[in-house]
Amino acid sequence: MRKAIAYICFLLLFIPPGMMAQDTIPYVDEIPFQRGESGKYRVYYDSWLTSGISAGVGIISIKDNVRQFNGRNTFHLEVIGKSVGFFSWFFKVDDRFESFVDEETIVPYHFIRRTHEGSYKYEDEVDFDHVNHIAKSRRTEKPIPPDIKDIVSAFYYMRTIDFSGAEEGQEYMLDFYLDDSAYVSKIIYLGKEIVETRLGKFRCLKFKPMVAQGEIFQEPYPMTLWVTDDRNKVPIFGTSAVIVGSVKIELVKIEGLKYPMDAKLD
Repeated sequence: MRKAIAYICFLLLFIPPGMMAQDTIPYVDEIPFQRGESGKYRVYYDSWLTSGISAGVGIISIKDNVRQFNGRNTFHLEVIGKSVGFFSWFFKVDDRFESFVDEETIVPYHFIRRTHEGSYKYEDEVDFDHVNHIAKSRRTEKPIPPDIKDIVSAFYYMRTIDFSGAEEGQEYMLDFYLDDSAYVSKIIYLGKEIVETRLGKFRCLKFKPMVAQGEIFQEPYPMTLWVTDDRNKVPIFGTSAVIVGSVKIELVKIEGLKYPMDAKLD
């Protein structure tokens, strides 16, 4: 179960909606975020024995620094995940992910992973060559499809997509690269809902990402993710069933937004 908690929190934050890979790297029409933006999330676990146990925190931010790759400016994206309280006592999680992405296309040039979960440790760095379609990590070099994302850049690329014309039940696909392998994420758009959190009530877009069934998940679509229905498209709340119980993740603090939070109703 402790492995399931860490894994589900990771997926709720990082598996986003997307679009089919294309032959050329597309320039997004609008970048709805800026340097200095930072969001804090709380993670909770429920089961038949417990309810609302605080399991972890996540910090997602865009650093103020500007670094160039191939002569192009990038956003420095950083995601930190840590266990807290009871969960930290018996299964400590201390993860950090960083991605340097093109300011105009949000494709990644460099990805950094520092994972420490219980006794498991994993570190890696990946360089993406989008001209020759190659990803080179510390361990290997692999071919990649055009416009592929890492898990962090995929999260932010989601926010650049215009869902105003999306129909309920519409499916989206996105190529992403993780652990020296390329994957395709499939997500279903479920329409709009009003969601109430500790920060208030929000108009949201609702999505369900597909996952692999097995040790952690009994069904292919156990997760639901709500994103603010405004120009920011900030993930506000997520939930998922696991083999035993459920996990929830909730935005508790946001600052440095590029646009006003128009989706908030109160």
